Amino acid sequence: MSCPYFDPVAPRAHGAEAGNATLPLGDEWAGMCRVEPDRATEPDRSNLRMLCNLGYARGFCHRFPATAGPDAARFTLVADNGTTLRLYYVLERDHQPYAHGALEYSVDREAVSPDPAGTCTPRQAVAYAQSYLRRKAENLAWMPNR
Repeated sequence: MSCPYFDPVAPRAHGAEAGNATLPLGDEWAGMCRVEPDRATEPDRSNLRMLCNLGYARGFCHRFPATAGPDAARFTLVADNGTTLRLYYVLERDHQPYAHGALEYSVDREAVSPDPAGTCTPRQAVAYAQSYLRRKAENLAWMPNR
């Protein structure tokens, strides 16, 4: 579950650490904090993995809003037909569903539809899909006779 206000910009060190595939976005990502959507700020390096990439930063991150809203965003792959990935997302608050829905990621367009709730949710879904596709390509490269 990544922070719902985290805008992933670029993956950091693909595969450099065991367990990156279990991170909510499939890799550790560098990015921007969009608690204030019109004033993006770069998160502290010390907070990037533990708060931005893992979510549930309420009470730990000084930028996290105290008002009602989601604490974390979760994504899962439902299907992959080679040209489209079907994804499902859940925004959570206090470990309970806050908003959810199905998405489709177009491999050719590198975009999701429909536009999900939350400022950063579409960009997080794209990051999740790109991490999945990168790992898939790496795994196929290791397979003999491919």
